[in-house]
Amino acid sequence: MENQPSGFILLDKPAGPTSFGMVAFLRRTTGIKKIGHAGTLDPFATGLLIMGIGRQATRQLDSFLKQSKEYEATLRLGATTDTFDTEGQVKNVYTGEEIKIKEIKKVVASFKGKQKQTPPMFSAKKIDGKKLYELARAGKEIFREPANIEIIKIKVLKYKWPELKIVVACSSGTYIRSLANDIGAQLGCGAYLIALRRTKIGRFNVKSAFTTAKINPKNWQKLLKNL
Repeated sequence: MENQPSGFILLDKPAGPTSFGMVAFLRRTTGIKKIGHAGTLDPFATGLLIMGIGRQATRQLDSFLKQSKEYEATLRLGATTDTFDTEGQVKNVYTGEEIKIKEIKKVVASFKGKQKQTPPMFSAKKIDGKKLYELARAGKEIFREPANIEIIKIKVLKYKWPELKIVVACSSGTYIRSLANDIGAQLGCGAYLIALRRTKIGRFNVKSAFTTAKINPKNWQKLLKNL
């Protein structure tokens, strides 16, 4: 209905639910069916989702999709997985020596700038109408055209073998799981993503976002913003 409230809620997604699960949560909370989000987060990931509530807001969601993103990512060095993250099957276990911090920083810094990145097979990207993860689950791997991306900022936040925490600011369309896998390959020990938190979308920061525990049927209208 045209007279329904419309606006945006900055949501801090918990680990576990899908991004669509957050849409369902807000539909139950607000009683409004027309709800969407700008930029999917994997279920295990946490952090900022821009949620559009009502028809007017959902029409504007596309304007946020191409904005730059910032993440805090934790990698486990010393193995790879078929999904490039913690939800996959562990393989290629490394038995060599612990990688020194000097080498870690050098390799991480080398990923800054414009580059091509191959989308992971375990992703929702469609090729010829098929989602890649559906093909991957069927045991198939197909050629994926590398995409142009940009890593605007990347640096080490914390390192204690085998865990490495980095901050990454990047262009839209960047797969942090693929970045983790590529860093591991460059180090020669393998790596996969074990935690991911989106902290920024464009000028919006997760510090201004609300957790699901803070959103309820009585207060949600007061949380609406015009972005």
